[in-house]
Amino acid sequence: MGTLLSAALMALASSGTAPAQTIAPGALQADLRFALDTIERQHPDLAHSVTKAALERGADRVRAQLDHPMDQAEAWAKLAQLNPVLADGHLFIGLPDWRGQGAQAVRQGTGFFPFEVAIDARDHPVIVSMLGGGSTPLAGRRILRIGGHDARHVAGSLLARTHGDTPAFRRALLAQRWWLFQAKLYGTPADYDLVLSGSRKRLTVPAEHTLPAILQRDASFDRLFACRIDTDKSARLTVASFVWEDKARFFQFTNDCFARIKAASVDRLVIDVSANGGGDDDMWKDGILRYVATQPYKQGSTYLKREGNGAVISGSIESATQPAADEPLRFAGKVTVEIGPLTYSSAVLFANVVRDYRFGVLAGVGGAARTQQSGGVRSVTLPNTGLILSYPRFVLDPPAGSAVPKLLQPMMVN
Repeated sequence: MGTLLSAALMALASSGTAPAQTIAPGALQADLRFALDTIERQHPDLAHSVTKAALERGADRVRAQLDHPMDQAEAWAKLAQLNPVLADGHLFIGLPDWRGQGAQAVRQGTGFFPFEVAIDARDHPVIVSMLGGGSTPLAGRRILRIGGHDARHVAGSLLARTHGDTPAFRRALLAQRWWLFQAKLYGTPADYDLVLSGSRKRLTVPAEHTLPAILQRDASFDRLFACRIDTDKSARLTVASFVWEDKARFFQFTNDCFARIKAASVDRLVIDVSANGGGDDDMWKDGILRYVATQPYKQGSTYLKREGNGAVISGSIESATQPAADEPLRFAGKVTVEIGPLTYSSAVLFANVVRDYRFGVLAGVGGAARTQQSGGVRSVTLPNTGLILSYPRFVLDPPAGSAVPKLLQPMMVN
């Protein structure tokens, strides 16, 4: 696998019209040290996700590989091996502006892996659609080989650089970014030779020059947010992010949705945050719980926080958010919050509040994200590679504290 990766990275480094800038081994080692020192100085409680011994072992493995000049893509491939060790979706070494650079690459004619995929429990990539979401008769087929190599080994090499709390979270995150990670480690050929389940024949598929689905979704209000009223007096509010620059538009959208819910006499509401990676708490406080909360609530309980002066303080959230007493669109029916492997950050806080204050029940797929969440994320650029280190400034317990499961789970309903 090491030889395969090295060859692919060398090909990728030489594929552009101008030579990629290389970083000397000493500078690579300095960036690793900078990242480790920053984590030690800034993280409020590293034991939240990793032991010091495990981090040191992981760093030693990475350090031994920083023995030759490399470009940014290869530097990421080496340094990002710390990400699964760090085991926190807010603590990782990442690529700078990967969304913007990915979109620019498509505009400039770069083709990517031709399919959107899911990663199954055995780490097989499974075809979901064409890149960007277009339909394909190959949907549902497992990919067995890519370019002559075992697809599970390829997936394993990508997962070894993916950040997140758990293997389930990392599989879901990688599925969204397969096109990106695959390009960084294995290049962007004009065609992909594949072997799929159900056939031993090799299938040659040209690279796709379409904007990947995650980039389309994140740029579109209508792809992120939806409100559907059904004829059986049920409704579904889909909120795939708590990030949108024009918050007034989001708040008007949810107000209109709850107005439609009231007008249709809806008695069952599903709030879908299964693909919501988080954002700003006020999006769910003012945009959703305004219409659902029946009592004062806090978004958490106890916390550890790293102050600007370097001190770590512990405390408890004292102030509660009061429900609007005169909200005319308050929903009094049954609320179900649908979670998934990508429910994270502020979306986990939202789910914690719904569960602990009994504003509704949690359904869907759990076991991917911690109920105790890190947050207050900051980022710093590693000075030599230009890669990004993201790290949290606080760790927050759920409103019910240690009484809830370690991982976010659907609720058992009698």
